[in-house]
Amino acid sequence: MDALIVVGAVVGGLAAGFVLARVFAGGGAAAANAATAEAARLRKAAEAEAEELRKAAEIEGKEVAQKRKAALEDELRGRKLELKKQEEAAVAKEREVERARKELERRTAEVEKRERSAEGKARQIDSALEKAEAAQAEAKKKLEEVAGLSADQAKKRLEDEVRAQAQAAAALEIKKISDEAERESQARAKTIVATAIQRYASEFVQERTVAVVPLPSDDMKGRLIGREGRNIRALEAATGIDMIIDDTSEAITISCFNPVRREVARLAIASLVADGRIHPTRIEEVVKKAEKDVDKVCREAGEQAVFDLGLNRVHPELVRLLGQLKMRSSYAQNLLAHSVEVGYLAGLMAAELGLNVKMARRAGLLHDLGKAIDHGHEGDHAEVGAQLARKHGESPRVCQAIAAHHGGVPAASLLDHVVDAANQLSAARPGARREQLASYIKRLDDVEAICNRFHGVSKSFALMAGREVRVMVQNDKVDDAQALVMSRDIARAIEAEASYAGSVRVVVVRETRASEYAR
Repeated sequence: MDALIVVGAVVGGLAAGFVLARVFAGGGAAAANAATAEAARLRKAAEAEAEELRKAAEIEGKEVAQKRKAALEDELRGRKLELKKQEEAAVAKEREVERARKELERRTAEVEKRERSAEGKARQIDSALEKAEAAQAEAKKKLEEVAGLSADQAKKRLEDEVRAQAQAAAALEIKKISDEAERESQARAKTIVATAIQRYASEFVQERTVAVVPLPSDDMKGRLIGREGRNIRALEAATGIDMIIDDTSEAITISCFNPVRREVARLAIASLVADGRIHPTRIEEVVKKAEKDVDKVCREAGEQAVFDLGLNRVHPELVRLLGQLKMRSSYAQNLLAHSVEVGYLAGLMAAELGLNVKMARRAGLLHDLGKAIDHGHEGDHAEVGAQLARKHGESPRVCQAIAAHHGGVPAASLLDHVVDAANQLSAARPGARREQLASYIKRLDDVEAICNRFHGVSKSFALMAGREVRVMVQNDKVDDAQALVMSRDIARAIEAEASYAGSVRVVVVRETRASEYAR
C-alpha cells in the first residue's frame, strides 16, 4: 500500500512540475490558471489511479495471506500428526522396556534361586564326599591291616597278576587265530605251489657268462698286445674292459663289471683271432660289429622270452633290456632264464587263484628288469625296474608288483604276493643258485646264535639251506602259549640282525617225554 501511495505522489509531482514548467515557459496569469487546472485534473486522475491500484493490491495481499495461512495450517496439522505418532511410539517403547525389565527381574530371581539351590547341593556333595573319603581311608587302613600289604604293594601285585593273565589270554588267542589261519591256508598254499612247480620244468643249472677267451697258440698273445701295447690299449678303450694276459696257456681273461661290454669284447677278440688281422683300425671295426651282434642277440633273446610267455605289446626298449639279462647271472643262475621261470610260475599260481594270468606272467618276466641297468642308476633294482616299466607304458599293477617283489614297497594286491612267491620258488629250488661255502656257513651260524640266546632254548638247527630254523625249548621253562610268542620274537630278531635272502621260517618245538622201564 505504501508503495502505491508513493507512486501516486510521484505521478502528481511530475504532473505539477510539468504544468509549472509550461507556466514559466509561457508566462502570464491565464497560462498559470490553465496550468493549475490541468495540474489539479492530473492529480485527481493520479489519485484515482492510485486508489484503484491500492484496492487491487489489498485484494491480492489478502489472497496471498489466505494462501500462506492455509499452507501454514496444513504444515501445522502435519507436524501435530507426526508428533502424535512419535508420542505413541515412545509410549509403546516405554511399555516394551517395562515388560523387558519385568522379564529380567523374573529371570534374575530364578537365577538367584537356582544358585542358592546349587550352593546347597554343592555343600551336600562336599559333605558326602568327605564322608566317602573318610570311609575309604578307614576301609583302606583296615584292608592293609588284614592283608599285611601297603596300598602300593597291593596295587603292584594286582597289576602283575592282571598283566600275566592278559599275556596268557593274548598268547592263547594268538595261538587260536594262528592255528585257524594256518589250517585254512596251508592246504591251499601247498596245492597252488605244488601245482605250479609240477606244471613247469626247468633246467637245474644255468649257463654262466664266459670271461675267458681261448687262443690257438701263445704267440697270439703278443699279437693281441701289439707293438708297445697299442693293440691291447685300443681294445680296452673301444670296449671298456680290462684284458688280463698272464701265464695261462693259450687263454686270456676279460674283466669287466658290465656283462654286455664283456660279451662284446669276447666276440671282438674271438673275431680278431680268427681273422688274424689285428691293428687299431681293424679293432674299432670289429668292436662296432660285435656291439651290433650283441645288441641283436639281446633283442632276439628278449623277443624269444616274450614269445615263450605268450605276451604282446611289450615296448622294444624293455625287450632289449630283457635280452641283456641273458648276459648276467646271480649266484650262477642266469637272470633271463630266471625271469622266464618266474613268469611261468606266477602265471600258474595266478590261474589257480583266479587272477589275470597274462598280467601275472608279464609282472613275473619284468620283475628283475632293473638288474639290466642297476649298475648305472641309484636305488634298489626293484625300484629301478618299476620306474623303467612305468616309463615305457606298463600298467600300474605290473609296476607295483615289480617294485614290491622284494618287500621294499608294501604289497598292495594279491598279484604282488604271487610274483614274490614265484621269485622265491625260482631262486630257492635245489640247484638254482650257488654261493660261497664260507659265507653260507657264516649265515647259518648267525641264525642259530640268534635263536640260542633266548631264554629257555636248549638248542637250534638251521635247515633247508637256512630257509628254516628249528628251535628246541625246555619243557619246564616255556609253555605252549609262550612258545608261540617266542617264535614271533625270534623271527623279528632274525629280521633285524641276520642277512639272508628270501624268508626264514622259525619253528619252536616243545615236547614232553615220559619213560619207564618194564622189568
